[in-house]
Amino acid sequence: MRALLAFALVAAPAVAQDHKPLRPATPEERQARTAVVIADYRHDDLLWENDRIAFRIYGRALEAAEPPSSSGIDAWGKRVRWPFMDRQLRTGDQHADHGEGIDFYNVGTGRGIGGLGIWYDNKLWTSRNYVRPHILSADGDVADFTVDYAPWPVDTLRTVRETRRFTLPAGTNFTRLTSTIASDSDAGLVVGIGISKRPVAGSQLGEVKKDGATARLTWWGPADGNKGRMAAAVIVDPALFAGFAEDADNVLILVRVRPGQPFVYYSGAAWDRGGDFATRGAWQAYVDAQRPDFKPPSGP
Repeated sequence: MRALLAFALVAAPAVAQDHKPLRPATPEERQARTAVVIADYRHDDLLWENDRIAFRIYGRALEAAEPPSSSGIDAWGKRVRWPFMDRQLRTGDQHADHGEGIDFYNVGTGRGIGGLGIWYDNKLWTSRNYVRPHILSADGDVADFTVDYAPWPVDTLRTVRETRRFTLPAGTNFTRLTSTIASDSDAGLVVGIGISKRPVAGSQLGEVKKDGATARLTWWGPADGNKGRMAAAVIVDPALFAGFAEDADNVLILVRVRPGQPFVYYSGAAWDRGGDFATRGAWQAYVDAQRPDFKPPSGP
């Protein structure tokens, strides 16, 4: 099945009674293992998913429509093995559980699950939302695309910009991200890759494990009423690992990189009601078992 990359513009529902029912997946859609969709009907949300997990990043149009918006990475709880995000987002009621999954993780102004920024002077300097998406593979066994992030300042020291590739094969909870950060300075950079501290309003942080030996940051989130818990992890190259840090919004794992040189990291998520990881121990064991490849791809 080819995932649709553009759709006719429709008005976003304003009140609950305008919500549409979730359209059931067709037999063909149930055979799909991955999907990438640019939701131009909802401010260019970019959705990608496989048979295990679902993610989203936000377009620039959302900054004006629904502030605050950020360049963090969103994740949705998912319990089916076929794509559901586009169909659920079109209901206008994506925050409810319609049987296939649910959007209840709150990125807010944080990094979400694996968003990044430049760590300088004990502060994380972050981009605005993505621009210029390019879809490499929207179906088959892998979801694969690139986006750009327009230049942003790092204090008054320098300006940086980023191109990032997102690759999510079927059968895993981890997206492989290849980031290339250019700068008007050749000096090295410390990049902070984050997990948001409070994706449930008014909640505690949840349970965090920082593993410097394997350069991994793991999070088991707090319960959000009857919606359950989200879990997350970020895995970076131990050869680039530079420690851990925090700011008001995020727990961060740090890496040292050179401008113009691509580096690879992994961002993963799970829902405790998705059928795979019902406990913190199960999620941690899965994260610990990962054997990632940090060699940047040679091309698209």
